[in-house]
Amino acid sequence: MTGPLEPLLRDLAPRVLAILVRHHGDFAACEDAVQEALLAAATQWPEQGVPDNPKAWLVTVASRRRVEAWRQDTARTRREHTAFTLTPPDPDPVPGVDDTLTLFRLCCHPALTPPSQVALTLRAVGGLTTAEIARAFLVPEATIAQRISRAKQRVKGATFTPSGDLDAVRHVLYLIFTEGHTASSGDRLHRVDLTAEAIRLTRLLPHDGETDGLLALMLLTDARRPARTTPDGALVPLTDQDRTLWNADAIAEGTALVHHALSTHPVGPYQLQAAIAAVHAEAPTAADTDWPQVLTLYDLLHAIAPGPMVTLNRIVAQAMVDGPDPALKALDQAEHDPALKAHHRLHAVRAHLLDLAGRHDEARPHYARAATLTRSLPERRYLHSRA
Repeated sequence: MTGPLEPLLRDLAPRVLAILVRHHGDFAACEDAVQEALLAAATQWPEQGVPDNPKAWLVTVASRRRVEAWRQDTARTRREHTAFTLTPPDPDPVPGVDDTLTLFRLCCHPALTPPSQVALTLRAVGGLTTAEIARAFLVPEATIAQRISRAKQRVKGATFTPSGDLDAVRHVLYLIFTEGHTASSGDRLHRVDLTAEAIRLTRLLPHDGETDGLLALMLLTDARRPARTTPDGALVPLTDQDRTLWNADAIAEGTALVHHALSTHPVGPYQLQAAIAAVHAEAPTAADTDWPQVLTLYDLLHAIAPGPMVTLNRIVAQAMVDGPDPALKALDQAEHDPALKAHHRLHAVRAHLLDLAGRHDEARPHYARAATLTRSLPERRYLHSRA
């Protein structure tokens, strides 16, 4: 899907798919029908003009494609006569409600693995092709195709209802964003297509405290992207970044979002992470960072949503407030967490704390160990440079 119509078609695709799935069932067949309708639109609209109601046009065409496919399937199972005597039913009037959120929830069905949830969300809601998703995650296209196919089979009989909470949807969108912000492998630090898509899709969710917190977190984090790498792609740590390169508009929007969310909703993990990002964003220089406030926010985050990365980040904040020695003692305790034992960040944090303590010779082997464990080439090069 390329050209000037791409934004409109990408916006309409999940809404049309949601209508078809709710009406016909069979996610995979409906998704194929929508893809055909989008292709027809991309071919016809540039010549004939965009119809007055493009969503209704797409629903009508996709519904006809779905019925045609059903007839063909029926014929193959020796029910040709019955199928061909049926008159394709007119599609239901296009409802005024937006079913995108329901489609989100279907793609994030708990029966699916996180990688499958991510792939299906990007395909069905984001409108990315299988090849685009494969390139974004640096895996073969066949792998993503198989992942999507299995996911469709798993949700084939799933109930299509608008009920349920948004936690799973937000989690999947955050996974997409974090992979785009710091790619887990490859020679690039960022996957801008993924971060941009995660932000765009998060904007589609209904506003509540945690969704606004998530959007604020993404905006504030992504605002630093222009300063995170040198022109040749080398990683620049937060303390050394040129903050004049940070995206001021994204910071302003993210800061306003998190302030509003914290003042009007119960506090949640995404709001707290966004608040931490806002503290960093508001500091004119690294030396001006309000580390006591950062540590307080990590204490709150650790209390309501503990996790290995929260633990490590809190230890770094503790080092900036209380000094590296208490932080190293806390790290000694944290390293018993099985989730951290083989993670490169455990060794990178230990090396950083040893550097802060002036124990540079002791830090070097930990930088080297962290470099061997990461699959991100920019991170590996940076860690080797410190070793």
